[in-house]
Amino acid sequence: QVQLIESGGGLVQAGGSLRLSCAASGGTFSGKAWFRQAPGKEREFIAAITWSGSRTDYANSVKGRFTISRDNAKNTMYLQMNNLKPEDTAVYYCAQRILLYGESLPRSRYDYNYWGQGTQVTVSS
Repeated sequence: QVQLIESGGGLVQAGGSLRLSCAASGGTFSGKAWFRQAPGKEREFIAAITWSGSRTDYANSVKGRFTISRDNAKNTMYLQMNNLKPEDTAVYYCAQRILLYGESLPRSRYDYNYWGQGTQVTVSS
């Protein structure tokens, strides 16, 4: 079974930066994505990346501020978050598809089969 572990969350002031990591065991060649969930809200799509890292997709709320990337040799995905806003405060989750070598960039949580436990990001103002 694929297991995902997020890290890198914490408390940061508005305008600051954080880099999240998602270490995986197994499932190297599958599409991955980042989601987040704020208290009382549904889990929200943030960014997705194909198996090779050749294409990416971002939610409008983070476009231009966040960058998704992956290092398949390390089986790790990253989310570089710059110019953070209080609205970015949430638990951030990494997710992975079961399909190998997928080139699509689905935004639905139901297209992802494996999930990490989440890491808290809090942005103060």
